[in-house]
Amino acid sequence: MKARPAFLLLLLTAAALLIHGYHPYAEDSAFYIPPVKKLLNPALYPHGAEFFESHARLTLFPRLIAGSVRVSHLPLDVVLFVWQMFCIFLFLLGCWKVACLCFEEPAAQWCSVGLVAALLTMPVAGTALFIMDQYLNPRSFSSFAGVLSVACALERRYVRAIAWLMAAMLIHPLMPIYGTIFLMLLAWYQTRPAKAEGLAALLVLGFSFERPSEAYHQAALLHSYHYVTEWPWYGWLGIFAPVALFYWLGGIARARGMRNVDLLCRSLVLFVLLTLFGALFLDLPRRFEALARLQPLRSLHLAYVLLVLLVGGMAGQFVLKRSVARWLLLFVPLCAVMAYAQLREFPTTAHIEWPGAASRNAWVQAFDWVRKNTPADAYFALDPLHMDDAGEDQQSFRAIAERSMLVDRVKDSGAAAMFPSLAEEWWDRVSAVNDWKKFQPADFQDLKRRYGVDWVVLEQPGIAGMNCPYQNAEVQVCRLN
Repeated sequence: MKARPAFLLLLLTAAALLIHGYHPYAEDSAFYIPPVKKLLNPALYPHGAEFFESHARLTLFPRLIAGSVRVSHLPLDVVLFVWQMFCIFLFLLGCWKVACLCFEEPAAQWCSVGLVAALLTMPVAGTALFIMDQYLNPRSFSSFAGVLSVACALERRYVRAIAWLMAAMLIHPLMPIYGTIFLMLLAWYQTRPAKAEGLAALLVLGFSFERPSEAYHQAALLHSYHYVTEWPWYGWLGIFAPVALFYWLGGIARARGMRNVDLLCRSLVLFVLLTLFGALFLDLPRRFEALARLQPLRSLHLAYVLLVLLVGGMAGQFVLKRSVARWLLLFVPLCAVMAYAQLREFPTTAHIEWPGAASRNAWVQAFDWVRKNTPADAYFALDPLHMDDAGEDQQSFRAIAERSMLVDRVKDSGAAAMFPSLAEEWWDRVSAVNDWKKFQPADFQDLKRRYGVDWVVLEQPGIAGMNCPYQNAEVQVCRLN
């Protein structure tokens, strides 16, 4: 790779960080960071580890990150930040390679990559996914592997394309399956051999058709994005609008002899419709409820990446061209809107949580106190909906405090929805704390008797009669005597 493109990609990586922010312990970090910390310190999480270890057993992500810490001798915070920047760079590199294969004009190529960088945190229809998250997780790796595999496939280097996806599958076992399906369609359109068969088998391989339990059903209800029939109208618009755009862009590409753009558009139309059919097939009968966790419409992630890439390339080639004013008119408002959306998403947390920097978020401050002042085997209970509270900003207690937690309804329900064997245990514990807002000291003592909980985190103004060695404006940390 030449120096100039590498430098421009580094600038776009830095710009993406400034626009979209960085929050290493937010949202799905609740699944992926605790197993890393447990590998680094096996004494952590003696209780409830099954709610994140079920994910950890299917990926090399925890071992990769923990190994990076051991080899580099750097703090975990620094390692996570470096990997996040590296993944964004490789993702944009993959987009640039695809853009170079689709568009001849440099303006089109860089508008394509620039638009992807500006829209990294754009939601993907009703899937609860972004193009790329503001924190490191296995999807960070599968995302760049997916676009690099598409670039290889456009060059008909199929072995290399499959190698990228196979490597990604070691980190994220689900997302590369959809990339493989897309490559099969792309290869079919390129070479037109006998019809590709067996795609549906990939969607159901290794999963049971047994009717799910009631506990599993309750967990699944909290994750309606698994079920396309539960999506709001704008989620459905997020399926059919890209199909229409691919059809339209493909027509323009055919008329102007842009073969690879046409090839991608044709493949993507069939790809989205095929996976929509798969989602409907798994969604409609209740007996297939457990299969819906495969989430066939996560295929839209790759489709959206390529949609933004193609729209950006077309805009650069036919509209923006070399006009600085047009570039500024598009990108300045767009980047400002995306940055504003992220500031609203994490209103009480710094836009970029730099490694080692003190947090201004009161919940995170309390979680930090817990990590520094309670024993490693301390067992905590929190409001099962605390991650949805105003000001909490979806920060993960387990990832930050490094302590065991009884259960929650936000992320642990996701583990129960993905792994039905956890559903009964999750439902038992959630049922015990469903009335958390009404709890009194006697109720907390009942949790201590039933589960061994010895600490709780409460919102202010707290509850009279509790022994709380730490408190701030938002929360209290209390010990159960």
